[in-house]
Amino acid sequence: MLTMFINAFKVKDIRKKLFFTFLCLIVIRIGSMVPCPGVTHEATASMKQLVEELGFIGMLSGGSLEQLSIFALNVSPYITSSIIMQLLTIAIPSLAELQKDGETGRKKIAEYSRYLTVVLALIEGSAIAIGFSRRQGYLVDSKFTTIAIIVLAFTAGSAFLMWLGENITERGVGNGISIILLINIVSGLPSAFYRIFQTFVSDKKGEPVKMILVLLFIFLIILVTLVLVVLLQDAERKIAVQYSKKMQGRKLVGGNSSFIPLKVNTAGVIPVIFAASILQFPTIISSFFGVTAAANGTVWQKILYACNSGYWFDFSSVKMFAFTIGAVFYVLMILFFAYFYTSVTFNPVEVSNNMKKDGGFIPGIRPGKPTTDYLVKVLNYIVLIGAIGLAIVALIPIIFGGAFKIQLGFGGTSLIIVVGVILETMKQIESQLLVRHYKGFLND
Repeated sequence: MLTMFINAFKVKDIRKKLFFTFLCLIVIRIGSMVPCPGVTHEATASMKQLVEELGFIGMLSGGSLEQLSIFALNVSPYITSSIIMQLLTIAIPSLAELQKDGETGRKKIAEYSRYLTVVLALIEGSAIAIGFSRRQGYLVDSKFTTIAIIVLAFTAGSAFLMWLGENITERGVGNGISIILLINIVSGLPSAFYRIFQTFVSDKKGEPVKMILVLLFIFLIILVTLVLVVLLQDAERKIAVQYSKKMQGRKLVGGNSSFIPLKVNTAGVIPVIFAASILQFPTIISSFFGVTAAANGTVWQKILYACNSGYWFDFSSVKMFAFTIGAVFYVLMILFFAYFYTSVTFNPVEVSNNMKKDGGFIPGIRPGKPTTDYLVKVLNYIVLIGAIGLAIVALIPIIFGGAFKIQLGFGGTSLIIVVGVILETMKQIESQLLVRHYKGFLND
């Protein structure tokens, strides 16, 4: 890896891209610390408490939501709009046609995604500003101009990050939005590890054996999670495809073999993000009305308690099994969204028809409907494996945190994003190096 970076800095073009990406990341971190005008310290303190309950969603903001900076909404409106546009391409025929128009169609859909991002940012920013205006001391005043300034600041910050992410993709290294998510998650890891150190080391003076065992166990948990993440990211099922020979002019062409790579984790982290967002949505809404989770409160407070992953797997509580039902619902949602998102992004009928047009077939399977049925069968099988693996990776830190009563500040989803983005970025740098006859780190 070190050799790859040394070689990368030897190439002027790649060096410029790395420097541009680095400058963008500095701007992002500075913007995450710039406070939003009109918001008081009381609102920031309340948001810090809410972010601790949100866990993963709060970590994606890189601390900007906790500090209520101008980047508080971060790239979440853009991610949501992109997912919505992908889903709409299935429901709206005109968007489906645009998607098939190649680069021109994709640019048009990307333009619609930008407009939708601004609309979503306005809605989310308005919800936060109006929610705070109803609580005494959260805003400098409750005037319309103050609320409008806060909404515009949040919307402008989100739009700026969207623009910055697209520029990183075009002029920098890696996918811009993914890089922003990566730096946000990584920026929160030092405080998460410091919190673990305080809980298990600093507060347990005079118990060296116990401290060493706890640290080794934490290291083992992180190592196992990372190994599972890497296996989940790289695992794929290759379906062999044979192309028949045909005459073109006076030449006999074709007859070559290829394969269809089906990733085991086809949907990526989308199922976990969707599931976590749905579980944390009641908490976000309730926080604006001052309603908190309680095991012995009203029905709504009990629902909030069950939705909060911080209360799951607390083996010292007699009500652990009653409220860990939220974890069961969490896993079921991951399974559902894994199948749903895969059905949106991968069309077996289209793949089968394209193979048939090109004279391709799967050995032992007839072209047409039998090929479609075979692809559906294989896809359902590997999606189930991928979704179960995704659920295990997502639950390991939650189980550990509940058993030892500590908020880790990072989870399996965060590690999936970090590992996935790092691997993809390194592969992109390596591919650019290989073009210039440099040896990449994957071949070391």
